Amino acid sequence: MAPPRERRPFVPKGSPQRGEPGSTSGRAAPKPGSAKPGATQPAAAKGGNKAPGRSKGRAANQVIPDAVASRMARRIALATGLPTLMGMGVFIASYLLVSRHILDIPPSLTLLASGGCFLLGLVGLSYGVLSASWEAEPGSLFGTEQIGVNLSRIRGSIQAMRQDTPGSPEG
Repeated sequence: MAPPRERRPFVPKGSPQRGEPGSTSGRAAPKPGSAKPGATQPAAAKGGNKAPGRSKGRAANQVIPDAVASRMARRIALATGLPTLMGMGVFIASYLLVSRHILDIPPSLTLLASGGCFLLGLVGLSYGVLSASWEAEPGSLFGTEQIGVNLSRIRGSIQAMRQDTPGSPEG
């Protein structure tokens, strides 16, 4: 008989281990309509809005709602994707212009222009996250009015975390 397994260090204490009842690791999750009559279904299958894989112990205000996550993803895709495509386009345009002897572009200029586009894409990543509205309304097209609101929320949460930290000078 095999010795009992110890808890893996990266698995939260309340979650079932692989092979234990209730564990879904290593096998497919049951389909929504395949439950036996009279069997209780998990809250997520009953129409709860909790995303699978999220910890039950988290407070409700720490979970990003699906609508907000979708807004963030759209804005990140645009604000990061377009400058990244432009950065790759700079290489292609530069190659075509130099190889066809239309312009003599120094390689350093190509590198600076593409690097600037990639840097703009990196800034777009932060913009996409900070410009998303957390309210029911999606906000304006560009979401610039939400950046200040979201920055103040971040500052407030950082200050709250500093005050709640054990051993901090304030508490």
